[in-house]
Amino acid sequence: MRPLATGDVPALQSTPFLRIGSRGSLLALTQARLVRRLLAEAHGVPEADIEILTITTSGDKLTEAPLSEVGGKGLFSKEIEAALEAGEIDLGVHSSKDMATRLPDGLILAAFLEREDIRDAFVSLKVKTLDALPQGAKLGSSSLRRSSQMLRARPDLQIVPFRGNVDTRLRKLAEGVADATLLAVAGLNRLGRQSQITAYLDPERFPPAPAQGAIGLEIRAADNRTAELIKPLDHTPTTLAVRAERALLGALDGSCRTAIGVVSRIDGDSLTLRAEILSPDGRLAIDGTLSGPVADPERIGHDLGQILRDKAGSDFLKLFPA
Repeated sequence: MRPLATGDVPALQSTPFLRIGSRGSLLALTQARLVRRLLAEAHGVPEADIEILTITTSGDKLTEAPLSEVGGKGLFSKEIEAALEAGEIDLGVHSSKDMATRLPDGLILAAFLEREDIRDAFVSLKVKTLDALPQGAKLGSSSLRRSSQMLRARPDLQIVPFRGNVDTRLRKLAEGVADATLLAVAGLNRLGRQSQITAYLDPERFPPAPAQGAIGLEIRAADNRTAELIKPLDHTPTTLAVRAERALLGALDGSCRTAIGVVSRIDGDSLTLRAEILSPDGRLAIDGTLSGPVADPERIGHDLGQILRDKAGSDFLKLFPA
């Protein structure tokens, strides 16, 4: 059994009501504590009876290289998933956009909290907007989607690798490593760091990552007790949208190695997805829109993914790193 670092563990509670696994970053723990509070309120138990165990993931250790070069999204979840499989925790709390398209056998994303703001934030200590960046300015990002979208809008920009938490990225900006960067608005909101946002990017012009802004709860598929306990936290519109967006990823074989942006909208009984895939340099973009019954989100996502694959062709998809 691997050693787990324990955080927020009650000193005298020998049998926790529930055990939550989380990464150790400030944002991850903020999200885990939100889940703990909501669970405590839903079931009338003290928060201290719900244990949070912090687990260091491979993505936390590899902080410099772009994710596309070191293994992709699963780097932020595989150790938490291993703890789930071993029965050391009952649920994992994740930023859903960081989850691999295919989960390990026996694990499921069983619930999603109500989605936060889906947009990306433009953050700079020098200028107020993307368009105000000087010619040839450096934009820090290790996201292939963000880099591709920025180069489509501003082909003159220099993209420099940029990973780390909010404070790390702000420090890099102050040190002149880059003139600007992009962060998810949802994370800044959850941290109470809205004041760091210089400008909000229009999601119609810059579609966010699939499942951006949604907190996902991962459990063992056979764990009926935990499934019932987290049911009150599930937000149906978010779940439907995320299921569609993840199905789109699956159809495109999406990962950190593919530049994919998507916006989903629910209008009554109809769900509409608008998605795009871009070449790494931003010069080529394939987009599409598909609507269908909100009750069938996976089919909508899968079908739109197939439409984009067919429009793009094999030559386009070969542009992405293997």
